[in-house]
Amino acid sequence: MPLRLQARHQLADIVVRYHAPHDAPGAWGLSLVPAAIENQAVAPRENLGTPPVLALPGAFLPIRAWEVAPLVALHRRGDPLPPAFSNGRTLLASPTAQTLAVRDHAALRENGVTTLRTALASPGGLVCIHDIVHHDGDRALVIRITLRNDGAAPLTLDFAASFCLGGITPFAADDAPGRLHLHRFRSAWSAEARHERRSIEELHLERTWSGHGIQVERISQAGSMPVNGWHPFAAVEDAAAGVFWAAQLAAAGSWQLELFRRADQLALAGGLADRHAGEWGKTLRPGETLALPDAFVTAVAGTLDDACARLTALQRHPLAAQPPGERELPVIFNEWCSSWGAPTHDSLTALAGTLAARAGGAVKYLVIDDGWAERPSRGFQQNGDWLVNRAAFPAGLRATADAIRARGLVPGLWFEFEAVNPGSRAWDETSHQLHRDGAPLQVGNRRFWDFRDPWVHDFLAGRVTALLRDSRIGYLKIDHNDTLGPGVDGPESPGENLRRHLAGVQQFLVRLRDGLPDLVIETCASGGHRLEPSWLALSALGSATDAHETPDIPVIAASRPRLILPAQSQIWAVLRASDSPQRLAYSLAATFLGRMCLSGDIGALDETQWGLVRDGLAAYREAVPLIRDGQWRTRRETGPSWQHPRGWQLAAARDEAAQTVLVVWHRFAGGQNEVTHALPAPGAWRLAREFSERPAVALDGGALTLADTREWTGGVALLRRETR
Repeated sequence: MPLRLQARHQLADIVVRYHAPHDAPGAWGLSLVPAAIENQAVAPRENLGTPPVLALPGAFLPIRAWEVAPLVALHRRGDPLPPAFSNGRTLLASPTAQTLAVRDHAALRENGVTTLRTALASPGGLVCIHDIVHHDGDRALVIRITLRNDGAAPLTLDFAASFCLGGITPFAADDAPGRLHLHRFRSAWSAEARHERRSIEELHLERTWSGHGIQVERISQAGSMPVNGWHPFAAVEDAAAGVFWAAQLAAAGSWQLELFRRADQLALAGGLADRHAGEWGKTLRPGETLALPDAFVTAVAGTLDDACARLTALQRHPLAAQPPGERELPVIFNEWCSSWGAPTHDSLTALAGTLAARAGGAVKYLVIDDGWAERPSRGFQQNGDWLVNRAAFPAGLRATADAIRARGLVPGLWFEFEAVNPGSRAWDETSHQLHRDGAPLQVGNRRFWDFRDPWVHDFLAGRVTALLRDSRIGYLKIDHNDTLGPGVDGPESPGENLRRHLAGVQQFLVRLRDGLPDLVIETCASGGHRLEPSWLALSALGSATDAHETPDIPVIAASRPRLILPAQSQIWAVLRASDSPQRLAYSLAATFLGRMCLSGDIGALDETQWGLVRDGLAAYREAVPLIRDGQWRTRRETGPSWQHPRGWQLAAARDEAAQTVLVVWHRFAGGQNEVTHALPAPGAWRLAREFSERPAVALDGGALTLADTREWTGGVALLRRETR
């Protein structure tokens, strides 16, 4: 029987379609189609008709070629497990979803926000509210699902997806051989956001000859670092149609994404890591609800960059709650690579004096990193008590903060307040710490507070919030330097206990922001391990990477705009007295790909070096509108190694009206020393500002050319369209 269209809506340039099988009209599924090419969508073939299928006994036929992926994908413990060799690999094919039927569907409109609300229910009392939320002006959607137990008995879920997009691809009537590709981003410490494109055939996701077997490709992360191994992002490309379907999870902890296939079409789904991937299960008592993590989704006739830009644009909404001055992307100086964990009052006042005298007021924040707190046994890290190290700060932090402010800077302070280290008194407060298998959870030299415990919130309010307020600290760097793993002890499953703990951490941040509304918060997790939408929504910015002085900094930095906003992506430029002009330009230019964060031996730089730094700071200030609001695209030829790049990279941002363009370029080892970049047509362009160790930019009509560049240097060009 044919596929049945149950509802259709257009939100911006995305058509939202709800389909169901003709013989199961309440079993809806969701597909997205770019409105501009909706007329190119075709009906799927009804049955398989290949020679091997037609040779089967007549009792086996017909075999339906298509399948509707469930609108809400979940598995209730006790229901039959998924068949067709998929048990243990996925719960997406669980029969639980087949028991859900649509009870109501409506389009709601209020204050510039459209919500497509679908209510589903199962005979056992499980109610699912599936919302698709669209804000006017956005070109991506937020899927938000709430589950509720309206039954008389508890029920336990082992899997609940935040979204499920099916019908990929609607532009082919068959199984679309050779045209579908998966895009994803790998991540490792100091090597974040490496893009990977794999064909469906390479991933072994071709449909089986009869449709009996289920094919699955899964990526996941289990722990408290959601960007550990992979970013919570996936996109499917139909190369023949030129269409991308993309999704990003707002996942504070463990998550999974799956590409699923049993029929001609693919389904992309994701959400909390399930019982297999994240030791997760959730018991809903009668009347209890569970809100699943948000999922950002889009469909676009365009490029991967277009799809990514739509998703990252959704991350702009929480920025409205940040302190107003953050809109100007003020420059940060973090002293970590100056003192390497040994800051003192004297060293910080010297740094503040140097910045005041030499940086021309271009740096706003001076951040005191690890090492300011008491170390009872003189170890490298003995944090947890958060008492000021009086040997380094004899008059306390307030005196140092006041000295920094007296020199025109805003003092910042580092905390890793989720963890405790040996040597601190907090180390022995085991009744308030996370446990695993009955013992305090210890990862390396860290144990961790249990943020489900009100005592922990009150303790840290006294040690963190009070110290920030009393010392007049204006900037907080929050670090988290190892993952908790898949789960912790508690009243529910290990994965659910972890989810509730991380919700407690985020609740503490909300409490901190409410108490100190002018505080600027930086999220760091050994670099970029928490740079996903839910943590960034609570922060002004995040540390993009712990790559401080490595040659791959520009490569990592230029990969970030596909996943987070450059305005929230802090990039290090560590300045050394031994740096040549080439090296200084290389380091400083990379920061134009995000938020500029300086560090290093600034007191030892000579006047020539400081002249180049001041030029970079001035150029950065002029480039802020494009860094913040520009549409970013990157071209590069770097070879397979990031740590040993060969070739060049060119990242460009332009404003929406295409009147200004920012070009950030880097030359690595080898490769060509001349690169041409086409500028938006039509019209002529002028070079408004150039920053590098020496001039390298030439304009010829509608193109920019980098010529005679030396290895291991970089630069910036700000271009404006000529007006007549």
